Amino acid sequence: MAAAPEEAVKQFSALMELLEEPLKTTFENVHQGYPRGTLVRFLKAREWNVPKAHKMLMDFLNWRIQNGIDSVLAKPIVPSDLYRSIRDTLLVGLTGYSKQGQPVYAFGVGLSTLDKASAHCYVQSHIQMNEYRDRVVLPAASMMFGKQINTCLKVMDMTGLKLSALNQIKMLSTITAIDDLNYPEKTETYYIVNAPYVFSACWKVVKPLLQERTKKKINVLHGSGRDELLKVMDYESLPHFCKQEGSGSSNDLSDGVDCYSYDHPFHQQLYNYIKRQALNQNFAGPTKQGSLHVDVPTPDLEEAKIRETIESELHNLRGANGLSQTFSRIKVEGP
Repeated sequence: MAAAPEEAVKQFSALMELLEEPLKTTFENVHQGYPRGTLVRFLKAREWNVPKAHKMLMDFLNWRIQNGIDSVLAKPIVPSDLYRSIRDTLLVGLTGYSKQGQPVYAFGVGLSTLDKASAHCYVQSHIQMNEYRDRVVLPAASMMFGKQINTCLKVMDMTGLKLSALNQIKMLSTITAIDDLNYPEKTETYYIVNAPYVFSACWKVVKPLLQERTKKKINVLHGSGRDELLKVMDYESLPHFCKQEGSGSSNDLSDGVDCYSYDHPFHQQLYNYIKRQALNQNFAGPTKQGSLHVDVPTPDLEEAKIRETIESELHNLRGANGLSQTFSRIKVEGP
């Protein structure tokens, strides 16, 4: 039986005070001076069950130690052309901040191909993005807005999503497992935009499998979602694929550099930060193409069931009339 929130935090705090090195140091790297916020995140992820939340957090801390996550921001992906290829095929970028101060991340789900580097490279880059968010972006946002900010918003662009996405399910499931088990409750809201039929079909069968807490975070918006998003962020913070209602393309830019691009200021700052950390820690890094191998946690039963359901639904859609191309965009009902 789950404890009441405040009692749960108190019990969890008492358990964490018993930490010894090196677990203590890696926990400090995680909470960045706000241990309560971290404990609450893990408690929420386990429905305020203290023993389950404690096990989840301990598994996470041991995973960090075993895989050198504390120093992952000092291990650049080299050469830079390899990192550029990752940015060209794992489409993600920081576009600004919400009116409440949360960083706004854009994801080009439909147009990501994940076909220009090894799985290890994509995993390393994703973990580095998470760690940079937690150690640099969120603390900077907290200072900028004068209050603690420990979550972000994510806008997921489904433009270009095809049945061939089935080929990427394993990689996307790996990234999702890393986030769910090691970085829980870091996203305030997921906004789904430009959703084609293939997404709508999968969403209908996946939605009933999700916990209420998760479903409440997912907002499926009509079209580019511009008008709805402008209620929570200014125009300047909108991802480029949301700025022109009905544009139907993540490649249409009216100004500046694509937020996914290696040349975008956010990615330049991130990559330069990692290179500086490598120099500061005297980490030579690989001299040729290579990546950091990280053990990927096993998805929990809920995640495994969702992946299996998505795979099954995509197989069913692929078999229907031999369809293989992008479906026409239709109006998608919200969650």
